Amino acid sequence: MKLHILGCYAATPRTMTNPSSQVLEIKNHLFLIDCGEGTQVQLRKNKIKFSRINHVFISHLHGDHFFGLPGLISTFRLLGRKKEMHIYGPKGIKEAITLLLKLGDSWTNYPLIFHELVSNDSELIFEDAKVTVETIPLDHRVYTNGFLFKEKIGDRKLNIDAVTKNKIDKAYFQNIKNGKDVALANGVVIPNANLTFDPPAPMSYAYCSDTAIRTEVVPQISGVDILYHESTFLESENHLTAKTKHSTAKEAASIARDAKVGTLILGHYSTRYKSIDLFREEAETIFDTVELADDGKLFEF
Repeated sequence: MKLHILGCYAATPRTMTNPSSQVLEIKNHLFLIDCGEGTQVQLRKNKIKFSRINHVFISHLHGDHFFGLPGLISTFRLLGRKKEMHIYGPKGIKEAITLLLKLGDSWTNYPLIFHELVSNDSELIFEDAKVTVETIPLDHRVYTNGFLFKEKIGDRKLNIDAVTKNKIDKAYFQNIKNGKDVALANGVVIPNANLTFDPPAPMSYAYCSDTAIRTEVVPQISGVDILYHESTFLESENHLTAKTKHSTAKEAASIARDAKVGTLILGHYSTRYKSIDLFREEAETIFDTVELADDGKLFEF
């Protein structure tokens, strides 16, 4: 699993920082999560093959989280995209995007499929043979969801020495990886456990974008490997959290601690502070394993 941070700062773009956007590589998918201004440029700078992006997840309809999406959709059109693209986001995103395309007389030459979200409860919004995606209801000034990405348990791994020793034909390999025993020509049955190794443990990633601290998310994200949680403020500005519906680094760390996550990644920093290292320092007073998102940073897990 890889996480490309394209932008992770709050509010307006600056020459050296970008608003929220990231790409999650998981089980051969490239999922785009939020799409602030400048996302296309960041995709190119980070050499991400964005033609492979088929699913876009938008947390909420504040500009620093989706104003880059109309441009990305238009660029796909100019590049001659044919494959459908799915967009998951709050109700209203279809109207916003299609109005711009209509006024510009530039409707896409590929299927654009919107999945508008309205539920205040968590719901499964994507599933295939390898991955599921659920919404994480959050508490912001407008309707907002985070997203929980979970790998499914993969195939068992062949023990090549064992299958070679037992002269098992390659035609049986997929059944073996699927967990089945093998019956030899002489009638002897070899248990699957003697021919395979356990698959890698499935990984999980939770993305909690703009939100006031919301302890209700803890049961849903309990035990996730990686948690990205907004940390707009330091404790010195804690008095601003109720009005703005944002969190502090310490509050994000308390969610990570209570949910017993593997690693906490902080992001969505207010640009009022001189160094993002201050966010880690405050968070580490609550939770030990803290990483800092930054534009262009790649996390590999």
